[in-house]
Amino acid sequence: MLFPVKVQYYKGLTKALKVAAAVIPMPKPTLFSGADSSLELCDAISHLGIKKLLLVTDKVLGEIGLLKDIQARLEKHGIKVTIYDGILPDPTYDQIEKGLALLNKHQCEGILAVGGGSPIDASKAIAARATNNKSLEKMAGLFKLRKAPLPLFVVPTTAGTGSEVTIVSVVSNPETHQKTPIIDPKLVPAMAALDGKLMLGLPPFVTAATGMDALTHAIESYISTNATDETRSYALAATKLIMENLETAVHDGKNLEARQNMAMASYYAGLAFTKAGVGYVHAIAHNFGALYATPHGLANSIVLPHILDYSKSDIISELATLAEASGLKAGRESNNKLAEKLIARIRAMLVSFEIPATLDSLKTEDIPRIAELALDEAHANYPVPKYMDKRTCEALISKMVA
Repeated sequence: MLFPVKVQYYKGLTKALKVAAAVIPMPKPTLFSGADSSLELCDAISHLGIKKLLLVTDKVLGEIGLLKDIQARLEKHGIKVTIYDGILPDPTYDQIEKGLALLNKHQCEGILAVGGGSPIDASKAIAARATNNKSLEKMAGLFKLRKAPLPLFVVPTTAGTGSEVTIVSVVSNPETHQKTPIIDPKLVPAMAALDGKLMLGLPPFVTAATGMDALTHAIESYISTNATDETRSYALAATKLIMENLETAVHDGKNLEARQNMAMASYYAGLAFTKAGVGYVHAIAHNFGALYATPHGLANSIVLPHILDYSKSDIISELATLAEASGLKAGRESNNKLAEKLIARIRAMLVSFEIPATLDSLKTEDIPRIAELALDEAHANYPVPKYMDKRTCEALISKMVA
C-alpha cells in the first residue's frame, strides 16, 4: 500500500495543477462546426494572409481522397499547400523533425492538421519546434514553450482525442519507448473545424475505439479530484452525446447526425480533461501504446472498466451521476446500483463493438515495468480519486493478459 505521506505529496502536486488551471488562461480555438465546415476553415485561413501552408496528415487520408476538397479550396485562395503525409500512429521524434525540415524548406507560414490525434499532436510539436529553439526533449513537461508556435489549424477526422482543443502534444521517444507529453496552453490551435461529413467513411472498429477514447476523457475528467463545475458540465454533455450516438455511428457509419454529435462530444470531452485532467486509464494506456504500439483508443477501452471497478468505492456518487446522464436511471435506484449499471453498460458496449477485453501483445514479464511507468506518470500529473500502489497496479494489469 502507499504510505499516507506519499499520497499527501501526490495530492499536493495535483492541487497545484488545479490552481494553475484556474489562474492560467486556457484558450479555445475559433470553432467551425457542421458539414463542410472544413471548407469554411480554409476560407478563414485565407483571411489571415497566409500564403504558404504545411498540411500535416497520414498517407491513408490522401489515398482515399479526403484531402482533395480542402486542398482545392486553399489553392483557390492562392495558398500554396505542401503536404507532409509521413505521420504514423503514435508519432515519433524523427517524424516531427522531418515535418519541420519540410516546413522550413518551403518557408511555410502556418500548419493545417487533417486527421486523428496523431497528425494533430505531431502538428502541435512541429509548430512549437518551428518557433522555439529547443529540442523535443527540452520542450517536454509543463509550460516549457517560450514563444507561441506557428499558426495552427486543425480538422479532426475521428471523434475521440479532443486534440483540437487540448494543451497537450504527445510524441513517442523511439529509443526509450516512452511517450513524451508537451503541455502548454500555447499549443491550443487557433482554429478548428468539426466536420462530421469527413467522418462518414470511418471504419466501425476505428469509430468505436475513438469514441471510447472520448468517453474515457469524459469519465476520467468527471471523477478527477480537480474537476470543477465547468469541467463537469462539459464531461456530462460529452457522456450524454456519446451514449446516445456512438452505437449508431458504429453500426450506421453514414448517419451524419450521429457523426456530428460524436465530433461535438469529443470536443466537449477535450474541454473537460484539459482543465480537470485524466487518470490511471490514460497512464496505463499510454504505456501500452509506447511499448506495443497499441492504438490509444483501443488501449483506453480495455483499461477503462478495470479502473472503474477499482475506484468505484470512492466515486459512487460521481458514477451514479454519469449513469443518469447516460440514460441508465430507472426509478428510485441507489447510487451503488447506478454505478454498477454504468460499468456494466461500458462492458456491454465493448462487446457490441467487438473490442477485446484483453490485449494480445501484453506480456506478463512486462507488467512490472508498465506498472512502474504508469504510476510514475499518474502520480506526478493526474488527480486520481483513489490511489494505488505498484502491487495493486500489477494485479490489475494482469487481468488484461490474453
